[in-house]
Amino acid sequence: MKIMITGGTGFVGSHLCDELVKDGHEVILLARNDNKKANVIKNLHKIRLEYVDVTKFSNLEKSIEENKPDVIYHLAGETSHKRSFENPLYDVDVNSKSTLCILEKIKNLNLKCKFILGSTFIVIGKPQKLPVNEESPCNPTTIYGTNRLASEIYCKIYHNVYNLDTTIFRITNSFGPREQYTTPLKNAINFLIYKAFKGEDVTIYHEGKFFRDVVYISDVISGLKSIMLKGKAGNLYWISSGKKTWFYEIANWLEELVAAKIKYVDPPTYTEKVDVGNFLADNSKLKSLGWNVNTSVKEGIKKTLEFFKSQSH
Repeated sequence: MKIMITGGTGFVGSHLCDELVKDGHEVILLARNDNKKANVIKNLHKIRLEYVDVTKFSNLEKSIEENKPDVIYHLAGETSHKRSFENPLYDVDVNSKSTLCILEKIKNLNLKCKFILGSTFIVIGKPQKLPVNEESPCNPTTIYGTNRLASEIYCKIYHNVYNLDTTIFRITNSFGPREQYTTPLKNAINFLIYKAFKGEDVTIYHEGKFFRDVVYISDVISGLKSIMLKGKAGNLYWISSGKKTWFYEIANWLEELVAAKIKYVDPPTYTEKVDVGNFLADNSKLKSLGWNVNTSVKEGIKKTLEFFKSQSH
């Protein structure tokens, strides 16, 4: 199949690219610039890499028209909730309008194309009860979460009204090699692992007495492949471990694996206002497609530390 991935050189996109190339698909990656080109360097001779900013809608439309993909994974977006407050209008363009642009193009070209939207647990806001599932109410606490939710709703509308083949997945806290680690605003888990690896203080809020649903990147990718091959149009799937990971457990593993120096601190007021708190998602719908979680969080931390080691030589 001919498969297009927006945000193709990013964390999830580059790992997905590896797998799809291995499976013999024709892969087209769209990336805003060459900042993360290193993530896909080993596949460059096997793929097509186009520099397309998804907020430049005419360029995005042109690429879809020229390539006519069988599948589009829409993974591009700004994933920092803090940045969504700093530049809310840009967030609308990148996290919401870009989805609408692609859906319109598929509709207008009458393209037989499976559209798979990447979304996030942040759309839920502070959950009313745990675990959340595909029917749980959404009350996002951030502009980022609101725009992601708008994208999801566009997918449902285009499926219902125009019969487009749209599928949505939401990822809980994912982590692993190639995810950025320079700021906690985009991926707190990778940030903590990297701090521990560097021998710097690892700061954790609330004495680590809160939990999240943490899933390693290889399980995310196998989930994405299951959704592409077996997911039903118009449906939403949670990609999650389905298990609670307490942050004090992460602290303990980092102490054990690299003698990390843990410091427990109070969170800033802003974090208190937007934080979703404890989180757990029911992944049984995705499991019904034959998917399963294969890597524990501790195992994933070990693999991520090994990756950092290999990069520092």
